[in-house]
Amino acid sequence: MNSQKPDTPSESSHMTPQADQWIKRDQKHVWHGFTQTSTYAENGPVIVESGEGNWLIDVDGNRYLDAISSVWLNTLGHNVPELDTALRNQLDRIAHSTMLGNGNRIVIELAEALAAVVPIEDPYLLFASDGSAAVEQATKIAFQYWQNLGSREKVSFLAISGAYHGDTIGSLSLGSDEFGSNLFEPLQFEVIRAPGYDHPDWELTAISLVSKHHEKIAAAVIEPLVQGASGMHTTDPNAIKAFADACSKHGVLLICDEVATGFGRTGTLFASEQCGIQPDLMCLGKGITGGYLPMSATVAAGHIHQAFLGQDLGPEMLYHGHSYGGNALAAAVALRHLSLITESNVLSNVQKQAVDLSQLLKKRIACIPGIAQIRCLGLLAGIELEASLPPLTARKVCTSAVSKGILLRSIGPVITIVPPLSITSEELKLIISVLEETLREELTLSKERTATWVLQITPSPCQASGNRLQKQ
Repeated sequence: MNSQKPDTPSESSHMTPQADQWIKRDQKHVWHGFTQTSTYAENGPVIVESGEGNWLIDVDGNRYLDAISSVWLNTLGHNVPELDTALRNQLDRIAHSTMLGNGNRIVIELAEALAAVVPIEDPYLLFASDGSAAVEQATKIAFQYWQNLGSREKVSFLAISGAYHGDTIGSLSLGSDEFGSNLFEPLQFEVIRAPGYDHPDWELTAISLVSKHHEKIAAAVIEPLVQGASGMHTTDPNAIKAFADACSKHGVLLICDEVATGFGRTGTLFASEQCGIQPDLMCLGKGITGGYLPMSATVAAGHIHQAFLGQDLGPEMLYHGHSYGGNALAAAVALRHLSLITESNVLSNVQKQAVDLSQLLKKRIACIPGIAQIRCLGLLAGIELEASLPPLTARKVCTSAVSKGILLRSIGPVITIVPPLSITSEELKLIISVLEETLREELTLSKERTATWVLQITPSPCQASGNRLQKQ
């Protein structure tokens, strides 16, 4: 596995004439996800040229520690020799061949390897290209499962508040409306919504809903242990286990969305393992190829797959598939990546660095005025800022951190840290050091801006009697 010494990044601005030119070219034709094009250049975008270990290198040769794993995808770093070799070797064979009615050797080998480690009984894998598609597939499978069994009334889904399952319409329906998705509500199907992990005893309400509505619920969808996109809200494994048991008791299928938590992110290969559960369906993505190539999979238990067996082109068959599902290049990398996790003792490093990350956050970050809460599980951390601060403060912190060589990303008022699983102790300390410095600078500036704004709108004594000030 590739490793990279934690060089100290330059604190000079990365917005050189060359970088600025690339940003202008980018802004002219590229439409970035979850990004406002009109303000794109203001938020410190990095134009990546290459990567080494846990670092990204821009068009000017500046280095940035990838503290968000390229949005939670990267596991073992960039340019990992073993993964590069697996990709090149597969290129000498074939890049892709259809999995619709045909097979591919490397995809079969990957399916066998994953079947041996997923916490699902007698698993079958349906491959796709991203996490949203994996959830979409699971939704359709769960719905048709009951139709094939003749239970026509089981057509609803139970989902959790604060959840994020992707951006296709079905996945969007299962997710919460906290990510700008409420605009698309007319396109979505209704779900039975339980409280999120930030709610005390969320599972008791969720279990009550399952008990009350089980006759019409096809499946319940959860993110085991961590709701990442909600700002890293976590829950107790026992709560997940109790909810899973209730689903099993009442005949409700359980879908575990492990797109973000899978492949070691929480300290075990899958978060479901820590909860002691065996879901009926599991969604995999993000880290499946180590962040190299787009790939995802929906894993179905044997009893689910059994319900789809019947006559050729008959009504029991799942009429669903993706053109690039089971891509051979991605499968080759995913297969080598899975073996590297064991060979390189990746989970041991995650467990060690998770403890260090939690301690560093408590010691260096929690004491900073303006920090509302810190949530951390495995190598998933969220630093939530106080609600009294201006709305874009977290974004400004991340922009400032980029100028100091650390790539972070905010979700609303929450700054997220999701480093590669190969992160070193030195690199982790560097992330926290830059974050601490940046937070102190930006939170001080935010308070000054707020104070100035309040001063500007505060009426003179002679005006005060006729005006009512909004509480700051």
